Amino acid sequence: MSSNPASTALVDHVHADAEPTAGGADEPVSEQVSEVDAATAGPVVVILDETATSLARSAAEAEALDPSDVGEFLLAVAEDDVAVTANFRANQPGYQGWHWSVTLAVLDASHPTVSEVVLLPGEGALLAPAWIPWDERIRPGDLGAGDLLPPSPDDPRIVPAYLQSDDPAVEAVATEIGLGRVRVMSREGRVDFAERLHDGRFGPGDEMALAAPAHCVTCAFYLPLAGSLGQLLGACGNDLSPADGRVVDAGYGCGAHSETVIVMPARSAATDTVIDELTLEVHRRIAVEGPPPLEVSDPALDEWADPYIVGAELAEAELEEAALLDAAAEPDDQWSPGKD
Repeated sequence: MSSNPASTALVDHVHADAEPTAGGADEPVSEQVSEVDAATAGPVVVILDETATSLARSAAEAEALDPSDVGEFLLAVAEDDVAVTANFRANQPGYQGWHWSVTLAVLDASHPTVSEVVLLPGEGALLAPAWIPWDERIRPGDLGAGDLLPPSPDDPRIVPAYLQSDDPAVEAVATEIGLGRVRVMSREGRVDFAERLHDGRFGPGDEMALAAPAHCVTCAFYLPLAGSLGQLLGACGNDLSPADGRVVDAGYGCGAHSETVIVMPARSAATDTVIDELTLEVHRRIAVEGPPPLEVSDPALDEWADPYIVGAELAEAELEEAALLDAAAEPDDQWSPGKD
């Protein structure tokens, strides 16, 4: 520290929007700060002498433990007519944009003292996310075996049991047995629960529900909840359903609905085969190697004959033959027992 009583820790001062200049070393600190125009707002940048700068750096290095973590001098700012803050660049890994801030108290110009040393973020500094209370950070699924999660004192989801629960079933049970729970779920809590189920995996908007033949509310395996929630929610009791044992929305559904019916088409309608017993089909013979077939004059055997004409001719021939047989079978009027 300088032994000259006239020397001061503040060599000069300028406004934050002006360039620092040297001079005014003989002015007391109080006079330097008092000369700042009161109408000018903003911090006042000052120039420290070598002694005050060295004192501030030593304090920052002591706080940082490693002297290399304190970088180059940035600037000094007058906080009031006594306090001055010197800033040094922080060189610690992971602290980009941070700076060491050392506040000096200059009650005696020849003997400034250290008031505070802190590490502060600057422009472009890497900062941690904003702190969130634990009761706001916890999410479904975070609670594990052995963990304890008490409700907050002002939890809107629960109310004292002596208040109206807005659920006739709850009130009836509590009155009947003369006992009751200390607290019950409030109307707000039940509505929130119903909305989560409605918008979740087991709600009417799920892909499974959209492809289902019907809704859970019409299923025999649907077990409605007690009280007013029974109009909207229930449990699934079908072990073959993907929602077995889960609370589902009444509008949910799956392919295991109790009224599911599969309509099978008739077996005969599964093919296009049709048997026509009234049409005579004539197929061309397959040519085979060997001696030529014998020529047959019967047109009925001619493979190129018209099937309708052939059929008519055959029918006519059969009728003629039948008439001859009938004529031969008629009794002879001239016949007598003694006549051969």
